[in-house]
Amino acid sequence: MIGRVFGELGLAVLERGWLSSNNIVFPATSGAPASVVDTGYDSHADQTLALLRSQLGGAPIERVLNTHLHSDHCGGNAALQEASGCEVWVPEPSFDAVAGWDEDRLSFRATNQRCRRFTAQRALCIGERVRLGALDWEVIAAPGHDPDAVMLFQCRSGVLITADALWEQRLAIIFPELEGGSGFREAREALATIESLRPRIVIPGHGAPFTGVAEALASSRKRIDQFEADPAKHLAYAERALTMFHMFECQRVERVKLVRWLMETPIFRSAHRRCPDTDPARRAEAVVERLVVDRLLDIDAEGFLSVR
Repeated sequence: MIGRVFGELGLAVLERGWLSSNNIVFPATSGAPASVVDTGYDSHADQTLALLRSQLGGAPIERVLNTHLHSDHCGGNAALQEASGCEVWVPEPSFDAVAGWDEDRLSFRATNQRCRRFTAQRALCIGERVRLGALDWEVIAAPGHDPDAVMLFQCRSGVLITADALWEQRLAIIFPELEGGSGFREAREALATIESLRPRIVIPGHGAPFTGVAEALASSRKRIDQFEADPAKHLAYAERALTMFHMFECQRVERVKLVRWLMETPIFRSAHRRCPDTDPARRAEAVVERLVVDRLLDIDAEGFLSVR
């Protein structure tokens, strides 16, 4: 069913992984340019370009739409602009931050991640409709994981591009909570919005498209309840996830350097300052040790860590 619907819409989902978000590709039509929703991480930019060229038969991407501006969703923007001069559309609240390239506002500095500078030509405004392929998609607010994030909904087919607002089996980090802000309530609001739209197919930011929307919503709500009841669990979850993200990028890192990276990453330093009983060095060591014990990382005789 999913393949048939996507064929009717003319879209293709390039499922990537956890370092690079999925790319949703729309060939050019008489009413819309060739477009891609989200562009993956900077270190995968060459691979992203090759995948998009293959998908479009060599035709260039003319427009990029970003659901939000975390580095794993917009890291390929600069390479695509260099290759084809494409326009980039970003959520309206993030437009000025891109124009001034405010890396604090854009979260790249806080998470210690890379994103080459790009320019944005257009803002995606909540409630507007954007032509992708032959049909219009509505821009829907999706706060929580990122306060500026948006989703894209095609009401006729019931297809919803949720990015990181809803995954099938896991919950994305609620970043505002790590920085001392509000995010759990907003994440619940985004889930309520998804439920009200009654989508038949969800295209998440990571993982395969799925139809079990009710089950995914229930699982996400349960996880939010758990994290809100014990924010320390959310912090531990974020530390593991971002450490693995860093390892996927680096592949092989000396253990002492990985511990130092964890201690020096601003978003964790900020969270630890609100936990007066926490020793950052001991906590960082424990995070790395747990990843080794859980067999997510290997350590060699020279003290270098690598992804299993």
